[in-house]
Amino acid sequence: MSVLTLDQVRIHPGSATQEEALQEVADMLVAAGAVTPAYLDAMRQREATVSTYMGNGLAIPHGTNDAKDAILASALAVVRYDGGVDWAGERANFVIGIAGRGDEHLEILSQIAILFSDEDDVARLAGVATADELFAELSAVNEG
Repeated sequence: MSVLTLDQVRIHPGSATQEEALQEVADMLVAAGAVTPAYLDAMRQREATVSTYMGNGLAIPHGTNDAKDAILASALAVVRYDGGVDWAGERANFVIGIAGRGDEHLEILSQIAILFSDEDDVARLAGVATADELFAELSAVNEG
């Protein structure tokens, strides 16, 4: 299962608002054929209930459980904002939009959590120069 392709990885030198970041990862997931446009509202609803900021500069927006019918396939959308995103008062540099069919989101979440639990790994992800390199670093998520 290939949940991440090069098209779904971006690096921006600047910053964004949380809403802009949500919109971007939702658009990327729609473009990947993973979700319907309704998924963005489900992501907003989840953030209104509980922040998806995870620590170590990582936010992992995903829809509410009610949004299952908006998910067509499991996929990730990864955006690194070098200027950061104010995520409910925390600074996120990595925004990873997640769409998971059935229970697949749990497996995807655990792989991302492992990648971002080590500060050296996070520093390496923050230091790569191109989307190609970032994709290569993250491509292990496709092996789950």
